[in-house]
Amino acid sequence: MEQFNEEDYSNTKASLDTWKKIIKTVLINRKQAFLMITMIVLVAILDVTYPLLNEYAINHYFQQNQDMSNYDNVGFFITIYIFIAIAYFITVSGFLYFAGYIETHTSYNLRKQAYENLQKLPFSYFDLTPLGWIMARMTSDSRKLANIISWGCIDLLWSALTMMGILIVVMIKNFKLALIIICLLPFLMFVSIYFRNKMLKSYRNVRKINSQITASLNEGFMGSKTTKSLVIEEKNSNEFRGLVYNYRRNALRSVLFSSLFGPCIFILGYIGVAGTLYAGSFMVLDHAIQVGLLYVFIDYTIKFFDPVMSISRILADFQQAQASAERIVSLIETKPEIEDTKEVIAKYGTIFDMKKENFEPINGDIEFKNVSFKYNRGETVLKDFNLKIKAGTSVALVGHTGSGKSTIVNLVCRFYEPTSGEILIDGRNYKERSISWLHSNLGYVLQSPQLFSGTIKDNIKYGKLDATDEEVIAVCKMINAHDFIMKMEKGYDSEVGEGGNKLSQGQRQLISFARALIKDPRIIILDEATSSIDTQTEKMIQDALKISLKGRTSLMIAHRLSTVVDCDLILVLKDGIIIEHGTHKELLMQQGYYYSLYKNQFIKENESKIE
Repeated sequence: MEQFNEEDYSNTKASLDTWKKIIKTVLINRKQAFLMITMIVLVAILDVTYPLLNEYAINHYFQQNQDMSNYDNVGFFITIYIFIAIAYFITVSGFLYFAGYIETHTSYNLRKQAYENLQKLPFSYFDLTPLGWIMARMTSDSRKLANIISWGCIDLLWSALTMMGILIVVMIKNFKLALIIICLLPFLMFVSIYFRNKMLKSYRNVRKINSQITASLNEGFMGSKTTKSLVIEEKNSNEFRGLVYNYRRNALRSVLFSSLFGPCIFILGYIGVAGTLYAGSFMVLDHAIQVGLLYVFIDYTIKFFDPVMSISRILADFQQAQASAERIVSLIETKPEIEDTKEVIAKYGTIFDMKKENFEPINGDIEFKNVSFKYNRGETVLKDFNLKIKAGTSVALVGHTGSGKSTIVNLVCRFYEPTSGEILIDGRNYKERSISWLHSNLGYVLQSPQLFSGTIKDNIKYGKLDATDEEVIAVCKMINAHDFIMKMEKGYDSEVGEGGNKLSQGQRQLISFARALIKDPRIIILDEATSSIDTQTEKMIQDALKISLKGRTSLMIAHRLSTVVDCDLILVLKDGIIIEHGTHKELLMQQGYYYSLYKNQFIKENESKIE
């Protein structure tokens, strides 16, 4: 699974395949898209048509020596003008509404598709892909695409139709005068392409530097304590000042080209107007054409250059948006490395449509059969690993960092899958059942628990969305969390704050225990769950675990060995190999690796108590 680098899109050229996929998202709202196109076509027709009415008015109502009978139809003519005004109101209001609708729904659908796919992607994707990259796809890229697709397509279609309409009409009306506009087209194309390329290059540099500034700000905010403790404020400030200076320089360069582009187009436009006026005046004097036709050509010449500017701007926008389009399409279309087979989905459903009526109960037997595993771009962690855990057994995984503890747990949870070999749950390869079946019977408690904004009750119910208040209270009493919750101002309805910042580390951990246990999981994972809490809270949790883990299969990753002394089985790991196993007493009697670890920790803990 490849990570997409921001720099990979610096010189991206237009890709029709990418835009076809984006357009498919737009066409989810076919009716609105069709109505939007219809409205813009009508606006273009009106823009080309109403100068012809002005020509008629000038020739029939404002020429000298006109017969008074020519004014007999002035009422009908005024009615047509009123009709055109009403038509403009309806069509312009219509395309504004439908374009806004398309923009909103396209952004919604892109984010929805991307977010749903993110729910399916395994840990390996998030290991390789920075969070900032994902956030940018979900926010700025989806918004930019939706804006360009709706308003950009409108401007592009209007501009193209208006230019085509004007060229057709002027060539029919008077080919000689039309040649003036046609002769200016090569110059317009040259100026547009030149400035578009210059602006695009500047915008790309601005975008790159903006990403660097965002990263620098993020590091500055997240590492503020480290910055102050190392006294590197001046160094960080100088680096940030350099980035901002480069941003300003490139931004001003892009502004310069943008400011020159418009006047150049205007100059060419009014050269065309001057040429039309000059040639047309002689034709009027020679009675070759009427004054009304000269007016039409002058009006069309002016109108012709607005679409040229719009098309050039839109094409540049689309080229800039190419990177955004490819990024978000890549996110939507990234295939999960871990997914259920079609047969499994047919029986058990998906994570968004689970067929819980087909979920078999889990007993809790776990077996690794000749399992080998390696992370992406990493060395092999497990090789021909074998392990049997009987249902209801509490197992502790002990060993130094990199010994394979977390890998074993992640494989049991099917966050990753074995490179080779099998993992059996209750005697069956767990790939024969769905991921959602396994996770619905799994409880997981992290070292640093993640709480969501909301109340204590809400956070506990995330473990079981249909849990009753009585179930919430019961599980909190079981893990000794009820007392501290009731001491809070609103009890179970107290807000936890962003990430649980209104609670202590120990309180957050107790709530995460309650969240894991409320769905009565048959397998529970404790990932160093008590390593970062105080001794008193740890004692409360240890007492609760003795009760709550009975009858469940539990795997506990622990560095603090005092927390695993009551486990049924302790596995001592080194480089992905079980070098010792047994109960706490049995391992101490062996006086091996575990004995040395425990002795050293015991000495350090007692030394810290004396201090």
